[in-house]
Amino acid sequence: MREIAHALFPIYMTQHFQYTHRRRVEFAETDMAGLVHFSNFFRWMEAAEAEFFRALGEPLVDVGGDVVAGWPRVRASCAYHAPLYFGDEVEVCLTVKELKVRAIAYSFRFNKVLADGAEHVATGEMTTVFARRAASGGPMQSAAIPETLLSKIAEAPPEALKGD
Repeated sequence: MREIAHALFPIYMTQHFQYTHRRRVEFAETDMAGLVHFSNFFRWMEAAEAEFFRALGEPLVDVGGDVVAGWPRVRASCAYHAPLYFGDEVEVCLTVKELKVRAIAYSFRFNKVLADGAEHVATGEMTTVFARRAASGGPMQSAAIPETLLSKIAEAPPEALKGD
């Protein structure tokens, strides 16, 4: 397991198909009942993806040169199993579920960090498609994932997806 420096919490890349990001629930992420608002789980999935790319040394969005490239979302879902509250520490574990020519499907497991272990609080999925367009404008079009990225990631083996 490789540890990557982070200002507040350690971040771990266990394999090139799995990445864990640890964070603390902020007050602004809660609703009037003190629960984390459901929409934040989608933000946390995107944050984990961005950190995964950063750890790989690859851009999530590239706006330099003649081409603009990025990863539009084509599908996202989240199932909630237990609440999170202000101040809770949560691990967001990203796993590369499926790797296609133009798309990556991720699964996410959200675990509340406890003194004696962890509690599974939510499960998410997100599919993104690599897309490009000319910097001068025009529509985004799906494209093959660059070889530089493909050489750094892998589809998770089935046993890594158990429990999702």
